[in-house]
Amino acid sequence: MTIVVKKLEAQEEYDSVRSIRTEVFVNEQGVPSEVEFDNYDETAIHAVAYEYDKIVGTGRLIIDTATDARIGRMAVNESSRRKGVGSQILAFLENTAKSNGIRHITLHAQHYVRDFYEENGYREQGETFVEAGILHVEMSKVIS
Repeated sequence: MTIVVKKLEAQEEYDSVRSIRTEVFVNEQGVPSEVEFDNYDETAIHAVAYEYDKIVGTGRLIIDTATDARIGRMAVNESSRRKGVGSQILAFLENTAKSNGIRHITLHAQHYVRDFYEENGYREQGETFVEAGILHVEMSKVIS
């Protein structure tokens, strides 16, 4: 499986991103669509993961300050999970953050996938909490 991750550039790509996020978050996990799609979508840097000519995953980077950013809305099609796609999206977003001068990234990880983020260098910060009806934990990573 060959995966290429790049910055979202075209409306057709964003349509695919919305479709993946709807499938993963709204349909599979029951997140209300009005919660899933927010104003940050307009200003965030979105990553898209292609398997050949099909988008199979996405994530976004929100730059908060000159040195701090958040990663979120990480989603991979069910058929492409556990194949390294998420790690490639995460690496792309981290590299994008670095190139923008970011030194510290935080994210709200769904509790059941916190091991994925730990394997990618993130550490838990604080207690678990419920967001959009799903148990989460804040995690962070210093990048250099």
